[in-house]
Amino acid sequence: MARGLNKAMLIGNLGADPEIKYSASGTAIANLRLATAEKRKNRDGEWEDITEWHRVVMFGKQAETCKDYLKKGSKIFVEGRIQTRSWDDQNGQKHYATEIIGNNFIFLESRGQESPVNSQRFQDSSSSFDSSQPPPHHDISQEEDDLPF
Repeated sequence: MARGLNKAMLIGNLGADPEIKYSASGTAIANLRLATAEKRKNRDGEWEDITEWHRVVMFGKQAETCKDYLKKGSKIFVEGRIQTRSWDDQNGQKHYATEIIGNNFIFLESRGQESPVNSQRFQDSSSSFDSSQPPPHHDISQEEDDLPF
């Protein structure tokens, strides 16, 4: 029997440029502010936009890629796990922060375009990616269809 599942999958737009820091060991850490939106009917029966803000943290090579390619407004898909941290401030008051620890992400638009494209997927630090080049574009319309229906 499975112990549990902690998985978050989000599609949204960055509310600010990625904030990059480096750990004492030199590991890159990218903090992203991601906005997701949905439409709901309010009490009057009118549709309204509801925006939810998420803290997303990426590490290592993925964090470097965020720094090089993402900016405020970028649309991305993020997959990761939910984590809540706690700490005490100088007055002894406890604070909590819930964030998504990103495992991988996908660019949902290419540079200078607002339409979705099939983009490179980045997984963990084992992915090989040349940050001097834009993410590759893969056109699946050119592939043969082997489906029996």
